[in-house]
Amino acid sequence: MTSDQRRSKRRRLRRQAAVLIFLMVAFGLAWFFESQATTTVIFTRYADIDRSQGDNPGLSPAGQARAQELARVLGDVDVVAGVDAIFANQYRSTQETAEPLARRLHLQVQVVDVKDINGLLEHILKDWKGKVVLVITHTEPLPVLIQELHGSKKLPPMAADEYDNLYVVSIPWYGKVKTLRLKYGAPYLPPPAIPAANPPAAGAG
Repeated sequence: MTSDQRRSKRRRLRRQAAVLIFLMVAFGLAWFFESQATTTVIFTRYADIDRSQGDNPGLSPAGQARAQELARVLGDVDVVAGVDAIFANQYRSTQETAEPLARRLHLQVQVVDVKDINGLLEHILKDWKGKVVLVITHTEPLPVLIQELHGSKKLPPMAADEYDNLYVVSIPWYGKVKTLRLKYGAPYLPPPAIPAANPPAAGAG
């Protein structure tokens, strides 16, 4: 082999090595950014309940309609697909709210203890990182869950019959957590204010 041939072979080997290193770096970066993707957690409370059903009520007809609307709104929320996992606590109202969406997406509703906030969030951030997750819970734990994810600490209080809120918490691998509030289904209409009674006229009585 001549010296020119040896130099040509060395140049070819260097080019091949450079291409191999480039591919390894590219695949490594792709894996890193994929593994660090934004996790999106959507929170809502149960839909309208039938308060005549006792301590563990299910949904009223209005609540069943709202649950269907939730399935419509979130069924393809990720453009390509809907949510990746659905969590509901142990009460009928939350599980019945989740059922239409779960049927539409062929997902099993994962039932969790309403009091185990840390366990739920640890599970989501570890096992559903980079995914879209729906959590249906009661009024009291909802702001606590959002705050524990470093979301907004200024959620407005919800009235007893206010069922139309959706909170979207985006958790990037780097940067600030964002909290959005959306509305769905029949809007909540606060009761009309009761006018103050007129003071008695001077000298009345």
